[in-house]
Amino acid sequence: MTFFHTFRVRLLLILAVLLIGTLFVQYYLNIQNEYQNEQLRTAQEQALVAGIALGFNGMQSQYRLVEFVRLEGQPFFDEQTTARIKDIILIDKNWEILDSLNEKYLPVQNEKNETINKKLSDIKELPPLVNAGKLGADRKYFPNAGITDPNSDSEAHAIPVETYDQGRFYIMVVLKTDKREALRRAAQPLIYTLGVLLISTLITILLVWRFTKPIAELSNAAKRVAEGDLGVRVTSGRRSDELGQLSARFNEMTAGLEVTRELESKLQQAEKSAVVGRLASAIAHEIRNPLNYINLTLDQLRAKFVPEDEKKAEVFEKLTLQLKLEVARINQQVSDFLRYSRPLKLDIKPTLIRNVIDDSLNIVRHQAEEQEVTITVSGQSETVKVKADSEVLRSVFNNLFLNAVQAMPGGGDLKIAISKEPDFAVIEVVDSGEGIPEENLPKIFEPYFSTKETGTGLGLAIVKRTVDEHSGTISVESTAGLSTAFTVKLPLA
Repeated sequence: MTFFHTFRVRLLLILAVLLIGTLFVQYYLNIQNEYQNEQLRTAQEQALVAGIALGFNGMQSQYRLVEFVRLEGQPFFDEQTTARIKDIILIDKNWEILDSLNEKYLPVQNEKNETINKKLSDIKELPPLVNAGKLGADRKYFPNAGITDPNSDSEAHAIPVETYDQGRFYIMVVLKTDKREALRRAAQPLIYTLGVLLISTLITILLVWRFTKPIAELSNAAKRVAEGDLGVRVTSGRRSDELGQLSARFNEMTAGLEVTRELESKLQQAEKSAVVGRLASAIAHEIRNPLNYINLTLDQLRAKFVPEDEKKAEVFEKLTLQLKLEVARINQQVSDFLRYSRPLKLDIKPTLIRNVIDDSLNIVRHQAEEQEVTITVSGQSETVKVKADSEVLRSVFNNLFLNAVQAMPGGGDLKIAISKEPDFAVIEVVDSGEGIPEENLPKIFEPYFSTKETGTGLGLAIVKRTVDEHSGTISVESTAGLSTAFTVKLPLA
């Protein structure tokens, strides 16, 4: 059965069907044409026989032919015969017309009451004589012998009749011929043949279009792949032929290339992370050693070398405290750098998202109260569980809540809304702070980008990386001077 599903076999079958159909139509038309020709010959023969019979009766009857055909009960000149016979002319041995259906050819009376017959040679409007070649020497007496007129709508047949005592007579029967009907019958096979060819052409065009359409799609898809778009796929529909198989193989190839690219990207990222991690560890070691020494020295100075003068002691305490804060800030920046450069090791478990949020809010609640920031949590917070490492995930909300509170130094509202989608938990963090300028929105998740004077630019970069490692997403919308909304989506447990 697979053999019959191939495009080549289908095309051959369709062409075979078209060929058989064309031959069948031609055969049918030939039979119909032969049948019509046979009917026409039969009608002509019947009309000719009727004309000869009428001519014989006209030779022996006291009536003229015009009168005889009008007699009731005569069996020769019926409606069908009338449609075929145009004229019947009786010719005597002197080549004069004795009788005719056409009154113009009938004998006339002269002034002496003598009957004058018209000469056959005087009649010029007779149609071509069909059987002139069979008349022998008498052919020369017929003015229409040897005449060919393709536009004539009639034809003449001359039949010799040998009489007992009056010599040879001729009965000329003039039959009507329908040229338009002959042309129609001649053109009918051509019209049907053209119709069959037109249908065959349309079917061929449809086949070619159906064959070339997927090829064009493959060509366009290959061009897009060459330009670097490995996500392109070719729709093969339900085709099971060669083109369907080619489309399926192409899709498999692009899918494989896409996976390979992702693996290469991850490998490159891992290599970069490894290099940065080693570099970060070395830098952290070189920085933290003097920082620890400075911190210990400051503690010793504050413990043993405080000036006795109260004012000097106050200045001394202020300066040393400021130095310790700067040391702590540098140490925190080193810690953030290390955290971003090292790969995460996650312990994924079903985690109640409300507990993680509450733990993070506890860290910023005191600062929020001092700045008169109102915090509200709404939504399905009591039942929503996500697949996460609670300890690592807490750092995400620590950064988001801390940034939100810092963006509202003069007070405001921090709203946390928890909801569910079919596969994700959605946490929205909205503040009524200063907002983020539109030109900075595409950069906020980039490492080392910060608008704060003392910021490292790693906070939101760590947030983005942590959410990605949890197979989630994070997005931001902000209006400068009004509000900022972060939306975090995490897989449901």
